[in-house]
Amino acid sequence: PNGSNTALLTLLDQVIAERDEATAQLYLLIEQTRRIQGQREQLLAYREEYHARWTAQFRRSAAIEVVHSYQSFVDRLNHAITQLDGQLAHAETMADAARERLVALETRAASVRKLLERRAAELDLALARREQKRTDEAATLALFHGRPAMAVPITP
Repeated sequence: PNGSNTALLTLLDQVIAERDEATAQLYLLIEQTRRIQGQREQLLAYREEYHARWTAQFRRSAAIEVVHSYQSFVDRLNHAITQLDGQLAHAETMADAARERLVALETRAASVRKLLERRAAELDLALARREQKRTDEAATLALFHGRPAMAVPITP
């Protein structure tokens, strides 16, 4: 029984270490997701501001070269936003997978803890039964020999 508990304790230590690593990884992925979201929001706000500024300029008049330059820049902004959308989707997928891994590791650690608790309870019960058996045997011997029962030292 003791060897299997040692193996279970080793397994629990390993699972807890994996869980801690998974937790750290999840926090990194959440931070990466937030950073990408922030960049995306900044680009969207800048695009809106840029559009509003140039729309007012175009109402007054603008050379065709300026219009082309504006359109080219907006296209680059849109491309950058599309790239961030892809990065954001990837980061969210990775964070979701990390969450699932963390839940699985938490479940595994809980299962190993429960098994250790069950084994400890079984050991306690076996020791209690052994103690009761010794006590009963001592009482029986004392009755058989006609003297009062005496405490019998317990040895593991």
